[in-house]
Amino acid sequence: MERLADVVEATAIRPFQVSIPEAELTDLRRRINATRFPEKETVADFSQGVPLDTVQKLARYWATEYDWRKVEMRLKSVPNHITEIDGLDIHFIHVRSKHQNALPIIITHGWPGSIIEQLKLIEPLTNPTAHGGTAADAFDVVIPSMPGFGFSGKPTSTGWGPERIARAWNELMKRLGYKKYVAQGGDWGGVVTDMMGVQAPPELLAIHTNFPGVVPPAINRGALAGAPAPAGLSDEEQRAYETIAFFYTNVYYAFLMGTRPQTLTGLADSPVGLATFLIDHDRRSLELIARSFNGVPEGLTRDDVLDNATLFWLTNTGVSAARLYWENKLAFFEPKGVKIPVAVSVFPDELYPGLRRWTEQAYPRLIHYNTLPKGGHFAAWEQPKFLSEEIRAGFRSLRK
Repeated sequence: MERLADVVEATAIRPFQVSIPEAELTDLRRRINATRFPEKETVADFSQGVPLDTVQKLARYWATEYDWRKVEMRLKSVPNHITEIDGLDIHFIHVRSKHQNALPIIITHGWPGSIIEQLKLIEPLTNPTAHGGTAADAFDVVIPSMPGFGFSGKPTSTGWGPERIARAWNELMKRLGYKKYVAQGGDWGGVVTDMMGVQAPPELLAIHTNFPGVVPPAINRGALAGAPAPAGLSDEEQRAYETIAFFYTNVYYAFLMGTRPQTLTGLADSPVGLATFLIDHDRRSLELIARSFNGVPEGLTRDDVLDNATLFWLTNTGVSAARLYWENKLAFFEPKGVKIPVAVSVFPDELYPGLRRWTEQAYPRLIHYNTLPKGGHFAAWEQPKFLSEEIRAGFRSLRK
């Protein structure tokens, strides 16, 4: 029979410190320098994937100039914890605002991201008065690492899909003592946050997403099948259909992870192979990442890209993170049936357009909708100012 003391110990919130031995960083650089590269692509664009020039620039910078200790210090500067939920260790960052009556928020990352994506949101959300907001805009911020990602545990059995993660996040927020809270996410974080909205635990007031599940099923499935656009679409919907159909011709990384994640053993053996796989998420994001290695200062930096890739490498989570695609049974873009209040922010370079008409149909209790002038799939990472302002605006009506 399980002892009460064992249960209490397992569910306790334990402090966690990020500290990577120097020997692991030395080994990383050795492996990068030993990379065997393929020949150059035979095209002058991104149609064959990550260009050799981009990979070689990434590897050169990673091996000779990149400093992991900088991001490690950023991680150490905020409170990190671990707690066991449903038999699995969950790592999370938890930063309380200095302002009274701060609204608790749990923010979920995606793939190929990690908690690295959300670090830029912490200060604008917890300390809004220093970032163009007021004390009434303050949040207490919780950023968990999803199962199989970063410093969280790696599931040893099946079943850790978005629905189970959503339930775990509610348990985490209750364990932290929050009786009311909101949730936010993009990419997988958007799917998990949608499922939190579907489950609608009484503690959850509302959700905000920059990856809304809004595409009508007939449109989504037709685009996936490569079928002609349905009749009767508006010009705006026709363009959206074409964008979705184009994305589905470039999403085979997801099909591979969704069917054969364990085949990706090379991600555990080659850091450059891992980084190359991680940065080839979608055409526009790849363009933004590639230009960061060509000295363009807008959006992501070289360090942003390699902070994330290095975390994946040091935690050996390339394969364990990929299994989330295998676990998932939900349609990414389609409505999930969320009935609680929802705020939506649409970035122009997202994988698909979150059209207002579709959004209003998918979320009957829409409390905020806005389109942003720039930004793409990794909004928290690339445009943290826009996203933090959207999160504040999206939930402002709940504070009255």
